[in-house]
Parts: sequence; structure tokens; C-alpha cells
Amino acid sequence: MAPQSHNTQTDSFPAPRFGVNYTPSVGWFHHWLDFNIDDVKKDLDSIVEVGADHIRIFALWPLVQPNRTLIRPQALTDIRSVVDAAAERNLDVSVDGLQGHLSSFDFLPSWVSTWHKANLFTDDRVLSGQAEYLTKLAGALDDRPNFLGMSLGNEFSQFASSAHPDVSALSIDEAEHWLRTVLTACETGAPGREHQHSEYDAAWFDNNHSFTPALAARVGSMTTVHSWVFNGTAQKYGGTSEQSARLAEYLIELSRGWAVDPARPVWLQEVGAPAPFIESDQAARFTEEAINHALDCDNLWGVTWWCSHDVSTALADFPSLEYSLGLLDNARSIKPQGQAFARAAATARDSYTRPAPRSTALVLDVGDEATAPNRSVCAPGGEFFNAWMTLAMEGERPAVVLTSQSHDSDILETRGIKTLVLPSEVQRSSTETTVLP
Repeated sequence: MAPQSHNTQTDSFPAPRFGVNYTPSVGWFHHWLDFNIDDVKKDLDSIVEVGADHIRIFALWPLVQPNRTLIRPQALTDIRSVVDAAAERNLDVSVDGLQGHLSSFDFLPSWVSTWHKANLFTDDRVLSGQAEYLTKLAGALDDRPNFLGMSLGNEFSQFASSAHPDVSALSIDEAEHWLRTVLTACETGAPGREHQHSEYDAAWFDNNHSFTPALAARVGSMTTVHSWVFNGTAQKYGGTSEQSARLAEYLIELSRGWAVDPARPVWLQEVGAPAPFIESDQAARFTEEAINHALDCDNLWGVTWWCSHDVSTALADFPSLEYSLGLLDNARSIKPQGQAFARAAATARDSYTRPAPRSTALVLDVGDEATAPNRSVCAPGGEFFNAWMTLAMEGERPAVVLTSQSHDSDILETRGIKTLVLPSEVQRSSTETTVLP
């Protein structure tokens, strides 16, 4: 991983990184079809203006590997050119591989679909192709000092969800095998980098999802969290509620509760202000509140906003919220939420202090840890979610600890936990909307 030369330290602990998920202003991710490095450089210049020190980029899988045994050299060259242009601007780069899924659209090569349809996780032919692709892509970037590492893909496990229209079903054991196989492929191509997988809410909240909290928090170089208030939080409590502003903080602490290594870093890899759940005149305030709450979590590797630039309204069929998520508009002008992000980044770099330990922990029992059959209690509206939010809004700064770890004095001492609370002991429910003042 590239050194965090951008960060100021106040107590020998690095300030979290600040970055953006790079959404090209010209052509969205279809820009790889008509690749223009000059357009990319203009985008990167505007990204620097909002105070980012890193970006996350997305190459569409079927464009790079259109055939199982063809990984296009020109596509690798184009990806390297983006990484190099970022280096010229002191931006580090994390690269997603299996794209996979972006903004409601799925991108799969023809050799895994229709007449060649196969399970994306368990078919040996598909897995060998994925591994070869990830090894070559990581290897093509291994000599770039600003290359952070690989993400397997953007929420690739959504293909395993029962809600997907063309699901690739698998068991939890098969999910772990897939994760370890493709992460090993990344490590083979670029040893020692930060290679991880990107999970969405189903891993934490869906009782039946094959990708579990234990896999999310224990496999890969760090845990990634994607925080979206349209997951039911805004609908139940309101977009301007404290519950919505604290969702990212909650997910970070929930993931830390599942980790077996108390020092495991957590990357807030996606967080955004989606309209109409967050009204445009509230987006800047939400940005500031969400980031400030997240910064109160220990072991936070970084905050990477979704996304850099708005999607052009000339492009059709996106969900309406996708068009206005950028910190910058489609003409590369900084929006109010971009200004709020820039202020937060500058403040953190200048005066970051490692958060004090969270001495009170809410005890989480979801049944068997390997399968987490009752993890829905953690979802918005669930007993655990409401109890955690109640404690947070009462000023307790709650951590999360699993039942299996709640009697381990070494773990509790390492994390600074002194008081344990059961969800049933939390008197006031946070089921009512609590609006920020």
C-alpha cells in the first residue's frame, strides 16, 4: 500500500483517508469504450479540488475479458493510464475487478450468460477465468506505487441474493471458497497490497444471504462498509433523522464487532446522499454529519464518497437517485456537498485525534456465528438496530461485541470495553424519527 503521506498525525495514529468513487463525467463507466485520457485528467483535476487523496475505479469486466481466454492488452493499458494520471496528481488508486454490478446495471461477459450460463461462484470454468483475470489485472498494476490494491468487484455478492432476477445460488462454505480463491488470485498478481471484497447490506442484515458478517469482517485485508440510507433507514426514520446520519457509524461499529482482530481496519468504501431520501438542500449537512460520526470510530482506514461526478441526464434508465450523487456536477463544478466533504477532509488532516475507546458495548446474539441466522435484528427497524441507535443518541458511543466475545476479558480490555448492555435492557426504543436540530 502506498504510504499515507497526505495525512497529519496528532497522536502517532494516522488520520483516515478521504477519497471518491470515480464516476467519469463523460460517458459514465461506458467511457472505457471510447477511452479519452484527457477527459479523465480533467475529472481527476476536479477531484483533487474536493480534497481527495485516493480514488476507486471501475473497469467493466466484459470489456476487459470478453472471452474467458482473452484479457485485452489495450484495456489493461487504459487502466494503467488512469492509475498513472492519478499518480501525477498525488492520488492513490484502488481498482475493482469483477464489474459486475454498478448503479442498478449488471455487466457480465457473454461466456457466463445465456447459452453459456453458469454459476458465477461455483462453476470451475468460470472461477478459473475470474482468477486469471484478477491475477493479470493486479499484475499489470503491481509496479505502480500509487496502486492500493484490488476489490473483487462492486457488491458482486448481490448475484447470490434471492432477490436477484438471475441468481447464482451457493452455500456459505462455497462463498468462503470463492472469496479465498479470487483474493489469492489478486495476491498472486500484486503481493502485499490491500485486496478486499465489497459487501452491501445483505451480508449484515439478510438471514439467508450466503455472504455472512463473519466473511465480511474476517476475510480480506480489511472490512469494507457500504452505507446507504435507502436501505430502510430513511424510510423508517426520515432522511434528516439522526438514525440516517449515524448509519455509517453504526455499520462500522457493527463490522468491528464481528472482527476477530480488534485492530482490523474498516474502510467506509461507499457513502452518499441519495435524493429524494436526502433533499438537495440537506445534502451538505448530511455529508458533514455522516463523516463526523464515522470519524468517531477507531481503526477507520478511510471515507470514500459515492461518487465523484453526477451522472449525465443524457443517459437513460438509471434510478432517479443515481443522477445527483456526485460531489461535483456533470460540468465538474463543486456542489455544496463537495464543499462539505472538502472541509471535513481538510479538518481531519490538520487536527485528527484518535477516538477514545467506546467503553459501552451492546451485546449481539444472532445465533450461530458462521451462519448468522438471526442477523435481521441488525437491520433498520430491528431490535438491535433500535437499541444501538437509542444508546448512541443518549450519548453512550456504543460499540458492538458478539455474545461469544462478551466474556473474553482480553478482547474487552483490548477494545476498552467496560460496560456490557443487552438490547432488551435498553429502555427507550428509537423507532420514532429523531430529527437533527
